[in-house]
Amino acid sequence: MRMHRGSSKDARSGAAPSEILPLSASPPLIEVEVEVARAAHRRVRRLTVAPGVLVREVVRSIGETPEGCAVLDGETPLPLDTPLERPVRLTVVPTFSGG
Repeated sequence: MRMHRGSSKDARSGAAPSEILPLSASPPLIEVEVEVARAAHRRVRRLTVAPGVLVREVVRSIGETPEGCAVLDGETPLPLDTPLERPVRLTVVPTFSGG
């Protein structure tokens, strides 16, 4: 009986070890501290997110409209499509209000 290539029943193949993590392993997460500065009022939120999350998603998760905010890392402005790869403290400044 001839088996197709890659069959687990093929005696010639030395199966490579599996690279699957145990179920108890969780993906690495990063801490993000977000300060929303609105006039004299400031509020701080701490989030735990997956690496690669976009600044836009972080801003949206704290209840702000990303397109209506400036986001700073220290004094450096960040584009909304910047992926976060390390722990960071962001300052979100709403740039307009309704009314």
